Amino acid sequence: MKKTYFCIIVAAMLCACTGRNARRQAAGDSVREDSLVAVRVDYATEFTVRDSANVRLVCIGENDRFALVKSEDVQVPDGYTKVQVPIARTICMTALQLSNFTVLEAHDIVKGITGTKNLFNEDIRQRAKDGRIVKIGMEGEFDTELILAANPDVIFISPSKRGGYDAIRETGITLVPHLGYQELDPLGQAEWVKLVGMFIGKEREANEVFAGIEHRYNDLKEKVKRLKGEKLQYPTVFSGEMHYGTWHAVGGKNYLAQIFQDAGAKYVIDDDETAGENLEFEKMYALAAEADYWRILNSFPGEFSYDALKASEPRNTLFKAFKEKKVIYCNMKQTPYYESSPVMPDVLLKDLVAVFHPELVEDDYQPTFYRPL
Repeated sequence: MKKTYFCIIVAAMLCACTGRNARRQAAGDSVREDSLVAVRVDYATEFTVRDSANVRLVCIGENDRFALVKSEDVQVPDGYTKVQVPIARTICMTALQLSNFTVLEAHDIVKGITGTKNLFNEDIRQRAKDGRIVKIGMEGEFDTELILAANPDVIFISPSKRGGYDAIRETGITLVPHLGYQELDPLGQAEWVKLVGMFIGKEREANEVFAGIEHRYNDLKEKVKRLKGEKLQYPTVFSGEMHYGTWHAVGGKNYLAQIFQDAGAKYVIDDDETAGENLEFEKMYALAAEADYWRILNSFPGEFSYDALKASEPRNTLFKAFKEKKVIYCNMKQTPYYESSPVMPDVLLKDLVAVFHPELVEDDYQPTFYRPL
């Protein structure tokens, strides 16, 4: 029965090829002009863009090269995978990827996701419920038949996950790495909205969205910088918790370390040039015993508290930040952190500035992600 179902899907895909091309051509006629909308990459380091008269060359990471064209008969350079844009259907593998489609108001293009267990977005949840979006399973356990049924033009993947992409490659569907998670600059991660915009024909909207994020972020960052002459010392901060006997400490070369710095705080491991490492409690305590603030992001069931923090590890009470009740907290069960924050670094920054330097934000400011515990 399963083989019969699979054959039916494959036959349907073959019949749909002409329709898919027509979809993309129709979308292109309505969304894009003859000339390309310029896309400039200023902060992201994991993708580049180069335009010619009728082809856009996009390089992602070290090995993936795509030639975005509006007409199938356009010749592209050797070594590039041709993608006719704008695409009309895709599958997203992560909340970070999905955040780009949400901010561009492009949920109609998303036809598949890995699941809805931790999603807050009601529109996506409804689309999955009524069948407009299929749930293809988690990394390493993808359902190839459902992927084929979604009939995507391309699939955005996250290569750092558990994989399972070999079976998808055999379908011939183009896989596009989305490496936003590798960016060390908060604005670099947010700038990946431009990459998605190029694939779906919303370059102009992506440029405008990012310009707003960039302006708000840099404006507040400059206000923080001006405090250097007024304050003798920035507050210090550390991050994380003990899990299974180790403390995963974010290194100095990390997205979080950068946003701490931009918010006007000194991260206790800012001289570590790595992205992160696992430490024993004693090592972490030696680094952070006298830190002013403690940042925690977790998925605690119910209301997190200082009592819960003590119960999870009695030695947590030794930290100065615990004693003085200066924990900065975000609960991912109550906040759409991963599906919203990638395109809201300006809001993350403001949440932290409101704690470190409250005089720089309005008195009635209500944080979105992080707040004092």
